[in-house]
Amino acid sequence: MTKKIPPSDDQLLETLIEGLEVLELGEVRRVLEQSLGAPAGAETRLVWLWGLIEPQVRRRLEGRVERRLRQSRLPERKTLAGYDFAFQPSLDRDLVMELNTLRFLDQGRNLLLAGMSGTGKSHIAKALGLSACIANRRVLYTTSADMLARLNASLADDTLTVALKPYIRAELLILDEIGLEQVERKEASRSGLVQKVLLPRYNDSRSTIITSNIPWEAWADYLDDQLGATALLDRLIHRSHVIVINGPSWRDHEHRRETQKAKRADAPTAAVAAAATTASTATPASTTAAASAPTPPVSKRAASARPPAPAAKPKRHRVPSSRARVPRAGKTRRP
Repeated sequence: MTKKIPPSDDQLLETLIEGLEVLELGEVRRVLEQSLGAPAGAETRLVWLWGLIEPQVRRRLEGRVERRLRQSRLPERKTLAGYDFAFQPSLDRDLVMELNTLRFLDQGRNLLLAGMSGTGKSHIAKALGLSACIANRRVLYTTSADMLARLNASLADDTLTVALKPYIRAELLILDEIGLEQVERKEASRSGLVQKVLLPRYNDSRSTIITSNIPWEAWADYLDDQLGATALLDRLIHRSHVIVINGPSWRDHEHRRETQKAKRADAPTAAVAAAATTASTATPASTTAAASAPTPPVSKRAASARPPAPAAKPKRHRVPSSRARVPRAGKTRRP
């Protein structure tokens, strides 16, 4: 019986590289080739192995996050690190940071954010959505107006059931700016489409983040259904964190700050322009003195040296009037 000859190191390396290509582990292959060309280190086998596969794992996770972000339709990537909590002192920062742990998703709880425009409701909602995408959660962001427009369009071709699925199945649905547009309110009153999305999510214990500029008692007018609005709010508030932000508008604050900055930047330019205008309109002292000084007497020799004065223009002849001159009464002309 012949002994099986073990493959050489070069053959094993070639087989290993082929296997990595089959598994689509390009990063592992790249790091392996680099490590084989470098001198051996003192690390253990496990440390060496993790250093071999860690770049591939990181790349895979980054790709997964990017895919989740594309699917979420988040319009921008907001973070809680970029939120100015000092500008809204009434906001419970500890509660917001607790929500960022995403435990409320596992508990099937909702988040209702209310307040005037510009207080940071959408910023918090988008930041929590970004954290959920990084945690490999299925997130869907939409404004209320956009969702209602899509659902209303599905009524025309009888595809409402299909159109509802993305909004119902998402692990986290972010429903932003409820009641902001007048057109949206008219669409919401057509068939209670908001209820068709939120009630199934409540029954399936799926979390929803809602931001709204309208008070809770105005939802009946928004949905054009007093009983439906009451039932919907009862379910939403049942398992929800409710945050009402009573504070100033950040956009208004930023606009005033930029305006003041522009005024300060324009102040030196305006001062220079004013000084230049004053200098150009002022009469120099030497010119004034020369104008006010008496004219020295001119000698006969100097006078004779002057050029002759221009000839007087001939007077125009007036056209004689056809009316005769009438002498005044009481006076006679001398012969």
